[in-house]
Amino acid sequence: MKNIEKRRNRTIAREANYHASMRAPHIDKTAISPYDDYCDGYGMPGAYGNGYVSVLKVSAGTVEKTNDALIDTIVTYDKAETADAYIGQINMLTASSFCGMAGQVWGYDLARHDDITSGKSQPLFTEKQFDGSELKVFDAAPLLNAGVELFGTENNRRYHPIPGAHTICANKGVTAYRPKEDRPLKAGEAYGIWSFIAISLSADRDFSADLFIEDAGVWTENDNEDDMMAFLEQHRKEIVWSVVECGRDSNVLFDRTYVGFAHRMMKPGEIGNAITVGPYVTLARNAVPTTGFTSLNDLSLSDWLKEMDFESLTNLAK
Repeated sequence: MKNIEKRRNRTIAREANYHASMRAPHIDKTAISPYDDYCDGYGMPGAYGNGYVSVLKVSAGTVEKTNDALIDTIVTYDKAETADAYIGQINMLTASSFCGMAGQVWGYDLARHDDITSGKSQPLFTEKQFDGSELKVFDAAPLLNAGVELFGTENNRRYHPIPGAHTICANKGVTAYRPKEDRPLKAGEAYGIWSFIAISLSADRDFSADLFIEDAGVWTENDNEDDMMAFLEQHRKEIVWSVVECGRDSNVLFDRTYVGFAHRMMKPGEIGNAITVGPYVTLARNAVPTTGFTSLNDLSLSDWLKEMDFESLTNLAK
């Protein structure tokens, strides 16, 4: 057996213990929504093309707690949805959790962020995979910023999902309350909340999916934000461990992983929510350059901004 990944993922079982080679896939990755200025959820009617675009987002929000825990949860979740890359007013449908062969990652495959193209984004560390190869781990900030440039923010909206869109997302979230008084915490209480998102790009993307990992949790140790940050930076390695183990399960190797997190230290009396979201969308028609959808594979993010006549919302250098 020369290569487990190639045998498992590039062959088809004709009978027990007999595998024939698969033909190279020809997959339409075009993903254009029926709306001029709005993205739409993948799989919704009227889209042009069979593909979809994965966008990364990780955010947190807080609000002063009321006497209605359910309403508090709704409001804090809404605040997290509208923070950073704007995905407010959508009907979020949960998926688990891959960007498949018909999908492409915004900021990497399409309108690649300039920090990735230039090499400015360097690995944070590496992790050994099941075959002994090294998995390079990068900060997801360029991909998260690319999502902001596409969707815009609450105050500066761009091609976000159409209000009321039914949008499939890789997502997780957590809610916690910080009591007003200084006392031992009870169940459901915390000093802070956090969430992670990771996208791991397959080493053989013609035959294997990219993997999303989402995680969310609470910080209950103390109200020192530096301590919370130290925990999150260490927890990043556990996220990557899960990537390697999921790869082992399907005999998939990954070329690289991008990991990012959001957090919020709550004030006394606040309730907070942290979410990690990877919406699967089709692009607004006007987000597609005049040179066509496939030209996005050759454009940098700054090129796309210039094509759209947009100023950067994330301080991307021109």
